[in-house]
Amino acid sequence: MKDQPIGVFDSGYGGLTILREFIHYLPQYDYLYLGDNARAPYGPRSFETVYRYTLQCVEWLFSKGCPLVILACNTASAKALRTIQQNDLPHLSPQNRVLGVIRPTTEMIGTFTRSNEIGILATAGTVESESYLIETKKFYPRVKVYQEACPMWVPLVENNEHEGAGADYFVEKNVKNLLEKGRNIDTVLLACTHYPLLQEKIQKYLPGGVKLISQGEIVANSLGDYLERHPEMDSRCSKQRTVKFFTTDSTEDFDAHAAGFFGKAVHAEHIGIE
Repeated sequence: MKDQPIGVFDSGYGGLTILREFIHYLPQYDYLYLGDNARAPYGPRSFETVYRYTLQCVEWLFSKGCPLVILACNTASAKALRTIQQNDLPHLSPQNRVLGVIRPTTEMIGTFTRSNEIGILATAGTVESESYLIETKKFYPRVKVYQEACPMWVPLVENNEHEGAGADYFVEKNVKNLLEKGRNIDTVLLACTHYPLLQEKIQKYLPGGVKLISQGEIVANSLGDYLERHPEMDSRCSKQRTVKFFTTDSTEDFDAHAAGFFGKAVHAEHIGIE
């Protein structure tokens, strides 16, 4: 069987936290990770730009034999996924599939709350899209969702400043803002794949008893369920336990930063996307 890895896409490094969980829960598959680091971050960019960049990367992953691509990026999932699924896939590659991280997260998020009030910490782009509000309402109409955009968090993480005192200032500020919006919030979702690296700091500023949820395990379990329910797709995904990494920017920078997200050293190859 020729290589047909599951493609995992992110604007930068954050999707490696999702890939790490995929490999933990579904180690038998082959994976191909693409980080569009040269054009990151996606959070502040327009819907049209995020859609265009994401589509280019999906097309590249398809060209490498990926029958299934996971947008392991909340901003891309919020701003590009639906258009790609509805408008591009039918003529681009109708037998392939592109999935995101927002729907599987919102399918589960209501099970964590007792107060029916949930807080979302996300990029400005994800907050602006209101995707978490819309999708959560479909599954849990009684749950109130409050959002807080955290525009400084991704730059802090990507520049290795997330452990410094400067990060505490922005984390405390954004967490405080979120909790002021919903006084009974008992569950907070990290709706950006970069944010798990700030998890300890975030927890420090949350009241005791508030659950802090990251997406990796939820999305990995959802992928496993999807492949079980779609044996025709599962049979197309090769299973040799290989993992390959690609970046649109410097491989040296990618390798140096990626270990913090992935949990061990990686060696990426460079590609150009225009």
